[in-house]
Amino acid sequence: MLQGKTLIVTGAASGIGAATAALAQRLGAHVLSVDIQRPAEVVGTFFQADLSDQASIDRLVAALPAGAHGLANIAGLPPTRPAEAVLKVNLVGLKYLTTQLVPKLADGAAIVNLASLAGLGWPEAQAQIHASATLDFDGVPAFCQAHGIEGARSYFFSKEALIVWTLQNRWTWRDRGIRMNAVSPGPVDTPILKDFIETLGARAEEDMKTMDRPGTPADIAPVVAFLLSDGSAWIRGTNVPTDGGMYANVLCQMHGY
Repeated sequence: MLQGKTLIVTGAASGIGAATAALAQRLGAHVLSVDIQRPAEVVGTFFQADLSDQASIDRLVAALPAGAHGLANIAGLPPTRPAEAVLKVNLVGLKYLTTQLVPKLADGAAIVNLASLAGLGWPEAQAQIHASATLDFDGVPAFCQAHGIEGARSYFFSKEALIVWTLQNRWTWRDRGIRMNAVSPGPVDTPILKDFIETLGARAEEDMKTMDRPGTPADIAPVVAFLLSDGSAWIRGTNVPTDGGMYANVLCQMHGY
């Protein structure tokens, strides 16, 4: 499915990023793995970068070869980390890396952003999302203070804004055939699952009761791989819930079904 493609995968050292990188390689891709720390077992070619730092991203973009056929933006921080760091990695750094890389991507490339079920409330956050449209690294502290972005809200907001950014860019690079989509996992059994439970408390426990089990990285990676493949060429600006039915449950509750 990915035979002969060169794919960039951020967050490749653990969790969903590691599972995606490994699956892409098994499916025939040459993987360019990116993470802040070097994994014990590298998939493909490894590049170290701190996605909270603009200069580090600039060095990464310069080092990555031109002509990649896909970018999987999977690196992210959990809601237990400081709010400013969460916004820098999950939103500002992701957007900056993507826009800087687009000129180096091959025509027809696919971009996949790892969002989250935590972002489903984006319609109620439009004022904050509009205000973040031109947010840069230096502006994050003031933005957080002005908009009350603290604690777990940083994670929820970063995913809300990311979903909207994905929708907005459905046709931005259509003249080159470059498409962008998102995947929104529900609770996934990764090293940061405990961070969500710790942060959300009773709410997280109630959500988990509606599911048969938490997801695993192996549940999410094939969806990312499909969106990186030619089989998804006419899917643009879509956010795919991959959550064991959690989003459907939320929708039913919202509308009285």
